[in-house]
Amino acid sequence: MKPTIRDGRQIAALSVAGSDSGGNAGLQADVRAFHTFGLHACTVVAALTAQNPSGVSAVVVPDPAFVVAQLDAVLPAYAIGALKTGMLATREVIEAVAARLAAVPGIPKVVDPVMVATSGAKLLRDDAIDAMRARMLPLAALATPNLPEAEVLSGLSIGSAADMAAAARRIREAAGCAVLLKGGHRAGAPAEDLLLCDEGAFRYASPVVEHPASTHGTGCSLSAAIAASLALGRALPDAVSEGKAYVYEAIRTSLPVGPAATVLGMPDVPDLLRPPAISRPRLPDGP
Repeated sequence: MKPTIRDGRQIAALSVAGSDSGGNAGLQADVRAFHTFGLHACTVVAALTAQNPSGVSAVVVPDPAFVVAQLDAVLPAYAIGALKTGMLATREVIEAVAARLAAVPGIPKVVDPVMVATSGAKLLRDDAIDAMRARMLPLAALATPNLPEAEVLSGLSIGSAADMAAAARRIREAAGCAVLLKGGHRAGAPAEDLLLCDEGAFRYASPVVEHPASTHGTGCSLSAAIAASLALGRALPDAVSEGKAYVYEAIRTSLPVGPAATVLGMPDVPDLLRPPAISRPRLPDGP
């Protein structure tokens, strides 16, 4: 997409997340999404990972003061239309980032609470989870937990659509932010996401991509694409639709990039994919 210009300058978006040496997820996926939406991409490295699609072999966490120094370098110099946070690996980093981002309340923030791996293993210690719940989520315009993360944040077990609604409501009530609960981990059911926000409750579904080459980095890509859409001035339900459309097309166009590596594709204009690829029924009486 061509650069998106407003008032003579390109709109910028910011990712505060971990770096993926394989270029599939994390900051690299976020930059790819921002560029697809025509935005300039700013990045703050909150963690360094040695990884490929098979897994993560090593992690280095920068000193929290250096993470804040990056924020201090970026925030005054760029007109950030929206930002997202991803991997914030420790309580100290979470608290430092939250304190700095609290000083910029006018920037919409999408918080991807990277806490629980697909396997169910916790990626954060309990004190870091508490900091995520108490310090980061209240700053968010939108939180995007997956099902295991929502179980940790809400304290509820999720096995049905009704359970998803209850968990999303509990997180929204506790944090005061909109919640997009991602349903991709729910066994034996089509993947549907649930959004609770000021505009109402919505369920989102996208077509199934049979045998995709890659799905690595879809969570990062979704939160980044939603942030990009918010930076362009979309209302939150529309931004989620665009984010879902972007991820659907990225999965559909995924491809191999090496003997043991695949990567998500780079979609063209994602807003053209929204109808009919993404189903978004509104739930008038609540979920």
